[in-house]
Amino acid sequence: MMGRGRRMVYRISVRSELSERYAVAFEGMKMESKDGQTILTGEIIDQPHLFGMLDRINGLGLELLSVQAHPEDAHWDAEGEERELKAAYQTQKQSLAP
Repeated sequence: MMGRGRRMVYRISVRSELSERYAVAFEGMKMESKDGQTILTGEIIDQPHLFGMLDRINGLGLELLSVQAHPEDAHWDAEGEERELKAAYQTQKQSLAP
């Protein structure tokens, strides 16, 4: 959930490697296409903005794979993201253990 005054950076993944012609539809978002998917990364200012982006994805007939929200000061890199995912998985696994 977006806190008031807290800027959030979103990472939205869709199936398909989008060409640069889609950049206009996602103005203000960084587009990275690789391995059959495109990752859109950028600041989302509020929920109407987020819902507008998701509506645009739906309207273009794209399959939404994931939506991740992080504080604006979060930094992503492949290794850091992998560590973060593994840590989240381990935490979830431990919380489900009897």
